[in-house]
Amino acid sequence: MAKVVDITDKLSFDENPKIKIKGVEYEVNADARTMLEIMGLFSSKDQTAAAVEAYEKLYSEKDREEIDKLHLSFRDFMKVVEASMDLVIGEESRGEQ
Repeated sequence: MAKVVDITDKLSFDENPKIKIKGVEYEVNADARTMLEIMGLFSSKDQTAAAVEAYEKLYSEKDREEIDKLHLSFRDFMKVVEASMDLVIGEESRGEQ
């Protein structure tokens, strides 16, 4: 008989994390498949093109519409994408609550 190892207790089935901008919370898509696709984008494309595609994968269309209404500068847009990716992969963030 094959050995079976139950790793359920080692897995995290938490909700997606959120970032907050100007008091509004936006849910970040944190599933593993999405993050692997995003990591692939950054290894195969230039930073700007990868950031735009990552943004589209990280946020729902509804949330992207709301974030787009903020008219972020390029620098701030990149901060949103980077902070979102850091949040998903577990990097500590200064704005974390």
